[in-house]
Amino acid sequence: MYSQCEMFSVEICAGAGGQALGIEMAGFNHVALIEIDREAQNTLKLNRPAWNVLENGDVREFSGIPYKGIALLSGGVPCPPFSRAGKQLGKQDERDLFPEAVRLVDEIRPAAVMLENVRGFLDAVFDDYRAKLVRNLKRLGYVAEWRLLNASDFGVPQLRPRVVFVALRKELARDFRWPEPQSLPAQTVGNALYDLMAANGWHGADRWKEHACSIAPTLVGGSKKHGGPDLGPTRAKRAWEALGVDGKGIADSAPEQDFVGLPRLTVRMTARLQGFPDDWQFSGKKTANYRQIGNAFPPPVAHAVSLQISEALAAAAKKRLMRA
Repeated sequence: MYSQCEMFSVEICAGAGGQALGIEMAGFNHVALIEIDREAQNTLKLNRPAWNVLENGDVREFSGIPYKGIALLSGGVPCPPFSRAGKQLGKQDERDLFPEAVRLVDEIRPAAVMLENVRGFLDAVFDDYRAKLVRNLKRLGYVAEWRLLNASDFGVPQLRPRVVFVALRKELARDFRWPEPQSLPAQTVGNALYDLMAANGWHGADRWKEHACSIAPTLVGGSKKHGGPDLGPTRAKRAWEALGVDGKGIADSAPEQDFVGLPRLTVRMTARLQGFPDDWQFSGKKTANYRQIGNAFPPPVAHAVSLQISEALAAAAKKRLMRA
């Protein structure tokens, strides 16, 4: 059994590691990561060979009992059951893994839980679903709440609203505070990507930088059933066009010197817009790369929330020592 005084974590639906990276930055040590997509598994192994990425990434077959007592259980449970881009079937969708997350909370009894999902999770149609989730966790001894956080408030150069669900054991919950938005505005697309756009000496890079003077629309990764390596539906493509970007696909490289027209983003550019460091590599071909990036939880946001969880656990531990 693990000690909750040690900063160990387990993550489900880890994807390409956006949340895991942010959690690592906050001081947690991953003892297990569960991800069903093989290319995403390979991405995790490529960047962090020391991480324990389980070969069988099916959350429904994962037992949390060997990890009983860890500090943090985290995950980015699948979004399609709650996405406004889909049918919003919720619990009727076979991809709904919130029940599995609750099962793992019961088996592991972590000090804290952090789960991420799309904004649609807060829609009125899911009021009863959220209430039941809170009740189930309360029965297990947790105080749970959620916030809608915009990635742009934490230095990511895109809006990307995401629901973050945090639950802590009752005796720890009073020490948790949600992270405050940073005082500086997020970078514009032009400032964030200028060096990458100009990498091949494109003569239009300076003019493009001035035109791309806002933060990016939310990146859309799509799924294996729907969506390819483009920047989303028609409305999203129009938003990208207003920033001087062709959203109909992903480029293999930056524009050449004499390129004329709207440039497309490369995989590396989308990763930077998502908050990944430039040295984070992605496994697979271009479509698989972009799907991993577009579906990721931005590392800076994961870092901000998990750092607050870390501080809450430290505060509670300090109080226990003072009482001893």
